[in-house]
Amino acid sequence: MPIQTLNPATGKVEKTFEELSDADVDKAIAQSVSGFHALRSLSFADRATLMMRAADILEDREETYGRLLTTEMGKTFASARAEVKKCAWACRFYAEHAEEFLADRPIETKAQRSFARYLPIGPVLAVMPWNFPLWQCFRFAAPALMAGNTGLLKHASNVPQSALAIEEVFRDAGFPEGTFQTLLVGSGKVERILQDDRVRAATLTGSEPAGRAVAATAGDHIKKTVLELGGSDPFIVMPSADLDAALDAAVKGRTLNNGQSCIAAKRFIIHQDIYRDFRDGFVSRFEALKVGDPMAEDTDIGPLAMAQTRDDLDKQVTESVAKGAHCLTGAEVIDGDGFFYRPGILENIPEGAPAFAEELFGPVATLYSAANLSEAISLANTSRFGLGSAIFTQNEGEIEQAFNHLDAGGTFVNTITASDPRLPFGGVKASGYGRELASDGIREFVNIKTCCVGSSS
Repeated sequence: MPIQTLNPATGKVEKTFEELSDADVDKAIAQSVSGFHALRSLSFADRATLMMRAADILEDREETYGRLLTTEMGKTFASARAEVKKCAWACRFYAEHAEEFLADRPIETKAQRSFARYLPIGPVLAVMPWNFPLWQCFRFAAPALMAGNTGLLKHASNVPQSALAIEEVFRDAGFPEGTFQTLLVGSGKVERILQDDRVRAATLTGSEPAGRAVAATAGDHIKKTVLELGGSDPFIVMPSADLDAALDAAVKGRTLNNGQSCIAAKRFIIHQDIYRDFRDGFVSRFEALKVGDPMAEDTDIGPLAMAQTRDDLDKQVTESVAKGAHCLTGAEVIDGDGFFYRPGILENIPEGAPAFAEELFGPVATLYSAANLSEAISLANTSRFGLGSAIFTQNEGEIEQAFNHLDAGGTFVNTITASDPRLPFGGVKASGYGRELASDGIREFVNIKTCCVGSSS
């Protein structure tokens, strides 16, 4: 795949970049090592000052970077600006809390003094996707840099300008040279980078095949990895729920980022007593969505990021309908320039259909009916994914049942699944392992070093 900005709203290439040579990559890794020695020598207070500057820069350039995100991957301008703001929030959060999260942890033993100390490990490779071009990277970079590590970013090849903007933010904030570098390379160079002894660990957000490849290479070289892969999140609605609130959240949860989110609500499992009412309200709300120019204020859904993304989604829908799924509305390619796809809803999906087992990465929802919460949870857990989950109910017993038995990295009640710097984020099963964000995220790439002082006598 060429490294280029291809505007998904027009289908036109706007800028093309040359891939870095192996020599360029080697130089960048060497700079990352030098940057690591410089950064780790700074106090938490000094790092926090730099990270706060990064947050200021993001806020000052909200419009500029927002336009860039919309141009490169098609998200609405409103959601692009919100993404930039969220990155600034993450920077401020870790600037304020990193020292607390990584403070020495006293441990009582027979020694005079013993404790665990959290120390940085060095350059970390981040392999990141295109759907949230800034947020996916900053939720790694902010904690990693505050811990004293350095970052090497291999971003998706269709968002090169966004990738360079991230490096620009940290450079302009005054971080030591080499602290965070964007490597404009294709996926073919990832293995070689991971094999380099100077690169100490890797984090990846992306597809299952990409996750397997990175984990395998890292495993061969005994390197830590954190993987955040796909998701097919269940969204359960019970009779006690506020139906209008559930419907509004369902539409938002499925169409956020033009439906291209790992933690988007994708499988809607509705109690049989309210299934018909939910379905009718869901369809009417979907049909009211406006698809169009992502820069327009009244656009609800822009184009999908790539022609391949749109075509893969349409193939999954077509095959599912051929196997017996019923299309209630939409779910079709919109003719014309750009990679637009009409939001749609499927029901009566048989188990052998792609829509039942696979992640649908676009604005297509799947509807299911369940006789009770136990049946809903059982259906939710049939997926090989386990990223997020949501349930709408006013029943405390049902809430506890969902917390304890939904097989996912997170369960959200009466709200959509969302990432938040204050909360650990990650999945189970085929959705990956490890955690980002919160105190858990900053401790993923550190040496938890045992320190013990014996008696001096």
